[in-house]
Amino acid sequence: MAIKLVREFKQNQQLSITPQLKKSIDLLQLSRLEIINKINNEIDENPFLKKDFEVESVGSFDDTNLLENLPNELTLQNHLEAQLEDIRLNNAEKKIALAIIQSLEENGLLQLDLDEIEALMEYSYSIQEIKNVLKNVVQDLDPAGIGARNFKETIYIQLRKKDIPTEELEIANKILFDPKFSSFEDAQDDLTKYYSKDSIESVLEKIKKCDLSPGLEFESTYLIQPDLEVIPDSNQDFNVRFKQDNFPLISLDQDLEKQVKNKANKANKQLKEKISEAKWLIRAINKRNETVQNVGTLICRIQADFLSDRSAELKPLSNVELAKKLKISPSTVSRILRSKYIQTPKGAVSMKSLLASSVSKTRKVTPMQLMEEIQNIVESEKKKLSDQKISDLLNKRGFNLARRTISKYRKKINLPNSRNR
Repeated sequence: MAIKLVREFKQNQQLSITPQLKKSIDLLQLSRLEIINKINNEIDENPFLKKDFEVESVGSFDDTNLLENLPNELTLQNHLEAQLEDIRLNNAEKKIALAIIQSLEENGLLQLDLDEIEALMEYSYSIQEIKNVLKNVVQDLDPAGIGARNFKETIYIQLRKKDIPTEELEIANKILFDPKFSSFEDAQDDLTKYYSKDSIESVLEKIKKCDLSPGLEFESTYLIQPDLEVIPDSNQDFNVRFKQDNFPLISLDQDLEKQVKNKANKANKQLKEKISEAKWLIRAINKRNETVQNVGTLICRIQADFLSDRSAELKPLSNVELAKKLKISPSTVSRILRSKYIQTPKGAVSMKSLLASSVSKTRKVTPMQLMEEIQNIVESEKKKLSDQKISDLLNKRGFNLARRTISKYRKKINLPNSRNR
């Protein structure tokens, strides 16, 4: 036993993070803009690195210091907070609205659960109060779609604010939120029994034109630079490629390397270290870009129906699932997803926003899908069903959900329990 513990201790020591491994991890986390800045700085400091082509200037300032020279532009948070000044709110409503605004992702969506915001506000306000402010205040701000909790909701908010005909809004609601429709095609086939074909097609066209990331218009365009680009092909599939535009290709200056290769003085030892560092950086950047492309390609393949406008629903997909399929660690996936964007037919979207958690271990179902299922069961119930009864009904269909899970998501959609319905 003691020998085994010693062996395990030695193995753990061997797995400790080396300086080069730490630098590789740091590179994975960098956004496109940050890594371009990093490459430019390394070229300035290492004479053995050369740029194979000049990066086109992004904006009117010096591209070697992109991060330091960003213009001071209006942020999404500032824009939303300024709008609150024109709305008559009591003190509590304003505090809640500010807390929600400060919790928004850069794309303008709210990915925190309402109970997390409740906790952030130290339980000073109820989930119901927070939900009311979210729906009646924050989601009514411009740009349309702000404060939505998923892509479906941001689409619906935008359609609602466009003042489209009541019938079209009704059709949109069914297409987006009726759980029996797994695709736009399914919805179209079913809804033609009740609505005209022209009305349905008009709604689908409006859905496809909605902005999935309304908050990005307030992010500096210098910061939102997609690493990847989705190119639709003739088979309604996608090719995902790394965007070479404005990305510096670097290589080793072999002529300079030859000049110092066979010399053995102290100065040349330092130069040889620079050569090793240059070679490592070239390999590490290529590996970083390859890994970003592999992760992005898999995400786009899994979410192809969503990206090609065949569905408004993201499929459940987690860091762990991506890691298993790509045979890399979940922590590597998490680092890759940080501040990475894909240019899609729907515009630039963050890679992270194309993931959706599953609330069931035996069946892939997103929180949104579960809330829709609960809503439908409650609306069609002939007698009041307890959370346990709802759980039993769903479990017969393979959901494998505990009563407390049903209770949690029932509360999120503001449905009272069976005694109070």
